[in-house]
Amino acid sequence: MSIAALQETRILTGRSMRHVVRSPDTIITTAITPVAMMLLFTYVFGGAIGTSATSATGPYINYLLPGILVITIASGVAYTSYRLFLDLRDGLVQRLRSMPISRSSVLWSHVATSLAANLLSLALVLGVALAMGFRSSASMAAWIAVLALLCLVTLSLTWVAVLAGLSAKSVDGASAFSYPLIFLPFISSAFVPTESMPGPVAWFAEHQPITAIVDSLRALLSQEPVGSELWIALAWLAGILILAWALATRIYRSKTSS
Repeated sequence: MSIAALQETRILTGRSMRHVVRSPDTIITTAITPVAMMLLFTYVFGGAIGTSATSATGPYINYLLPGILVITIASGVAYTSYRLFLDLRDGLVQRLRSMPISRSSVLWSHVATSLAANLLSLALVLGVALAMGFRSSASMAAWIAVLALLCLVTLSLTWVAVLAGLSAKSVDGASAFSYPLIFLPFISSAFVPTESMPGPVAWFAEHQPITAIVDSLRALLSQEPVGSELWIALAWLAGILILAWALATRIYRSKTSS
């Protein structure tokens, strides 16, 4: 990306961020569902789940938080799809085509806005978790690794959201793609260890990307060896990111070339 394209992306990102700042309910709404889940599972179901999920991590909130952070991102990226669909439907993208700006800056501005907005939502959820008793023995390097991994998750899922926004035929369809993303952590190690699940369900949970991502975050936050799970998570995220970016770019070019 050229210097001019970066400058154009910055300007368009500023426009999108102003919309977010003027509607802070976007951040709050994104965090409400994960916070409600965190409260429900910690104070209602936490005792019934037993000690199998807490033997190594301490309180159940310590075990639960990584999955809640992933759900927060899955909830937040739906707004990216929604905003991009509106820009296409209302003709903003077509108007930008008449200006001497790079095509890529339009998509990347939505991606940058998603990253910033989701980091705010994650900070809000983490603050609630701390108030609920979450504690971590992670070093500064481990926290940086956690932040980097969460950013990579956000970028990967945001490009999936961009793809959905470009392909959607309605406002409802633009954000509906996020429902499977929110549901997927429930069939993973986000809430309970996969060993406690029936055979076919456990096999699926152990071989889907959310489990590797959640296990990596949990190990980093508890200052435990990460092992191969981190590399599996990075491979999944890199594959999703590259595939979604390639498909979204192709669809965007076809929509803006006519």
